[in-house]
Amino acid sequence: MNKTSDSLSQLALRKFKKNFWGVLSFWLIVSIGLMSLFAYVIAPDDSKNANQMHLSIHSQRPGFEVQMLCIPSEIKNNQNIFSSVLFGNENSDLEIPISKYFIENTKLVYTEYASDGLIGASKSIELSVFPSPDYKPYVKQKTFLFGTDKYGRDLLSRILIGSRISFSIGFIAVFISLIIGVFMGSVAGYYGGKVDAIIMWIINVTWSIPTLLLVIAITLALGKGFWQVFIAVGLTMWVEVARVVRGQIISAKEMQYVTAARALGFNDYRIITKHILPNIMAPIIVISAANFAGAILIESGLSFLGIGAQPPMASWGAMIKDHYNYIILGKPYLAMIPGLCIMVLVMAFMLIGNALRDALDVKS
Repeated sequence: MNKTSDSLSQLALRKFKKNFWGVLSFWLIVSIGLMSLFAYVIAPDDSKNANQMHLSIHSQRPGFEVQMLCIPSEIKNNQNIFSSVLFGNENSDLEIPISKYFIENTKLVYTEYASDGLIGASKSIELSVFPSPDYKPYVKQKTFLFGTDKYGRDLLSRILIGSRISFSIGFIAVFISLIIGVFMGSVAGYYGGKVDAIIMWIINVTWSIPTLLLVIAITLALGKGFWQVFIAVGLTMWVEVARVVRGQIISAKEMQYVTAARALGFNDYRIITKHILPNIMAPIIVISAANFAGAILIESGLSFLGIGAQPPMASWGAMIKDHYNYIILGKPYLAMIPGLCIMVLVMAFMLIGNALRDALDVKS
């Protein structure tokens, strides 16, 4: 007869599996995480930051198709596969949208694509620029599934690359907030007295400042950039973790297992890290999921204001900023697609946080 495990972790896992929205959110987050990790493998535009600009085909509708002439780069690419998968192709081939082409002697003559019924300029290149005599593989029909942005870049590729920033900001900001918050909360809750009063004063002062305003101040102090935003968001989210940890430790330090640990002569560090923290991880996990969603929203807001990830880096918030005026110009999808991506990812983390809260609630 199989014996069913009645450990708290097994009970929590079984309860979590019964939550449809929690499981759906989990697999959605895993799928988006894998897509962000292998974004340059999946993205049609594998250039660094998906920054291939084609101004002649800017702001095109989803599903737009055009002939693309690909001219091989003369710069030798010394990138290894690992680097190209993680950071994109540094020396990408030149792509030119064309409407028609033909061969004349040793030259390929093409007409550049022009929208609104205009006729593009006619140009020519020597066939010798292609590595092989067969030039046809370098002229192909390209489809932009999500259309193009106002610079003529592939919107789908920018969305995929932009997911990396949202995931990165979540992980790094939550990691920083956990390190600071758990340390400050543990010290304040375990020792109490003047130590608790001082730390709570710091927490209350930090808590009283609007989060976005504090992030903007830290970002301006550290400078605009990718890593500066991550640090700034992490430094503003630790207060919630600290308050939760402090409250849990105040309750847990009077438990019998803590008294027994003290009687055995264990030092304070071991009691906190080996005995108390493992028993109060449930609320910390739940608040981390909520902080992950909050970090994504804050980063999107900063990018929208222009002090987040800087161009040409792909960021969902920056994409909304670049195209929000297109909502009244008949092309709302340019701003709505990245907006929906932010909404779906944030909602997934909020739903998984709610599911974890229900699953880890041992009283229910």
